[in-house]
Amino acid sequence: MDIGFIGLGNMGAHMARRLVEAGHKVIVYDTRQEAIGDIAALGGVAARSPKEVADLAETVMVSLPTPDIVLKVATGPDGVIEGKKVRRFVDLSTTGSVMAQRIFKLLAAKNIVQIDAPVSGGVRGAAKGTVAVMASGPRADVEAVEPALKVIGKFFFISERSGAGQTMKLCNNVLSAAGSAATSESMVMGVKAGLNPRIMLDVINASSGRSTATEQKFPDAVLPRTFNQGFTAGLMKKDVDLFVSEAKALGVPINVIEAVAALLKLTCDELGPDKDITEIIKPIEQRAGVEVRETAAR
Repeated sequence: MDIGFIGLGNMGAHMARRLVEAGHKVIVYDTRQEAIGDIAALGGVAARSPKEVADLAETVMVSLPTPDIVLKVATGPDGVIEGKKVRRFVDLSTTGSVMAQRIFKLLAAKNIVQIDAPVSGGVRGAAKGTVAVMASGPRADVEAVEPALKVIGKFFFISERSGAGQTMKLCNNVLSAAGSAATSESMVMGVKAGLNPRIMLDVINASSGRSTATEQKFPDAVLPRTFNQGFTAGLMKKDVDLFVSEAKALGVPINVIEAVAALLKLTCDELGPDKDITEIIKPIEQRAGVEVRETAAR
């Protein structure tokens, strides 16, 4: 299959690479020439704009950081919408259902079908092809791209309704964010009370409090103080804010998630939105006067 791929960042580069390695002809574009060169060196085809990608492939996938960038790439000047060959636009980003539906309508006017297929599983999952892929859109078009999406990760068909995949992704990501926030407070409290953080994680992971935060994020990135999960606090804040907006529109109470959103805002304000999501613990540590780090057992 000829596939266009736009956005070769932490996640996109791995997904594009996997498509090339699976034998697909992949036409790639990114604002960074070195990112294009890396995939071209593996057998990808370099393009000079989103439009050129859409001139060469019926299916164009994108993995981009924000809803506004997705909108611009999809429907702006020299965007995918101006391509001569494109028939399907597959959005692997997290934009929220409102933006997904907006792009769906704009592209439909040019006989291009938008499929929202956000992914979750982090940079490691993208590298291994184990991310969850949450696809929604017209069933026949989703089925046409399903084999390629299965190269990227574990495929789930969510609904024929545009935006449903985005809602599913937001529901997942707020749980991830809440897990990181709650684990941060729990670990800081334990350490300030004199507990060994490694023993704390061992106990929690053998008990009912375990989560991806306790099983992977904290032992791999917080205790060694590497803070290198590869997903920024700013991007997580964007996802949580999108969830808050959609939940309020539906009239759903979200007291817990609003508290998580407040901690993410504090993290971005004090440390910067480009900091790793695992650094969400730092504002709590600073106020408590302790650090959660690897220590000798006692």
